[in-house]
Amino acid sequence: MMATISSSIQFSLQRSRFSAHLHKLPSRNERFVSKAKSLDFSSLPEPAGLSAKPLRFFGSQLLKQRGTFQFPISKAAAADAEGREIEISDGFSRPNKSFAERFPALVTGFFFFTWYFLNVIFNILNKKVYNYFPYPYFVSVVHLLVGVVYCLGSWTVGLPKRAPIDKELFALLTPVAFCHALGHVMSNVSFAAVAVSFTHTIKALEPFFNAAASQFVLGHQIPLSLWLSLTPVVIGVSFASLTELSFNWTGFISAMISNVAFTYRSIYSKKAMTGMDSTNIYAYISIIALLFCLPPAIFIEGPQLMQYGFKDAIAKVGLYKFLSDLFWIGMFYHLYNQVATNTLERVAPLTHAVGNVLKRVFVIGFSIVVFGNKISTQTGIGTVIAIAGVAIYSLIKAKLEEQKRKASHMKAS
Repeated sequence: MMATISSSIQFSLQRSRFSAHLHKLPSRNERFVSKAKSLDFSSLPEPAGLSAKPLRFFGSQLLKQRGTFQFPISKAAAADAEGREIEISDGFSRPNKSFAERFPALVTGFFFFTWYFLNVIFNILNKKVYNYFPYPYFVSVVHLLVGVVYCLGSWTVGLPKRAPIDKELFALLTPVAFCHALGHVMSNVSFAAVAVSFTHTIKALEPFFNAAASQFVLGHQIPLSLWLSLTPVVIGVSFASLTELSFNWTGFISAMISNVAFTYRSIYSKKAMTGMDSTNIYAYISIIALLFCLPPAIFIEGPQLMQYGFKDAIAKVGLYKFLSDLFWIGMFYHLYNQVATNTLERVAPLTHAVGNVLKRVFVIGFSIVVFGNKISTQTGIGTVIAIAGVAIYSLIKAKLEEQKRKASHMKAS
């Protein structure tokens, strides 16, 4: 009996000492907090005995902290509010990059290729139509009409959403659209009269007209280096024009009028800068320009078209090809202008300048190959000189604009 009581008392004392020992030990949560405090997530001092090195995250590798513990960081897939897949890694969520974000140079190169391709196809197909249907005023209307129908269809489906236009904006866009219509019609008159390569050689003078208008109309001071860079352009165009086999005054004067019209289009465009996106602006300009192109097409070419113009074209190529050719030249005209705008928005001014020069080289080269136009040695040399002058002018102008932009940015900051 005494032995039993003694054993019971001894067991109770041991249990009491064990309970007291447990009471002194920190709880599981307290141990976790103690461990968590030892992790160096900030600049607070670290408890003694632990490494002073901060934690480093290496994707799905083990997170190690000397003197404490280690656990794996895993990756998981989820979706953001817009439904795009995101990756949760190292405790942070990162949206998966799109193809354009991962390969920007490749996408920009594709835009340039598409721009050149559409432009070359337009010029070749446009000239082929003039070979059996020499009515540039009516063809200019077709170009704009197809583009307007395309824009109206895009507005209907909401790609893009149509921006409203008021009387003030209409008044600002009207002179832009008039110059656009005049330049477009005169370019087509030149394309119909002379070789495509020669028209583009004449249009290489456009920077000269831009510089002249900037200084003598807008009052901007043009640096001497820009004027000097335009000298080979003028010399090259003059040199090429003297021996151009397809030269005639209609084609030459029309291309020059086109240069003047597009120069004033640039001037009025600066005055018409608004918060509206470029796609909607171009759509409204195309609609207004179409209204300007209709009267001359009706009064100048209308009687001839109704008498024998349409009949001769259909007799040569057939009704289906005639209509399809008109549709596609209009579509290519609109698409190459739209893609050109998208391309130039993606690049710096210097790349923009080089891209415009290379585009003209591509068009001239392909038109000579496709149509087999014979050019004299002097015309070829003059064309090369003119294009080289445009390239030098564009590079100098782009560098000056970049310096001006940096100076204004530094002044603002």
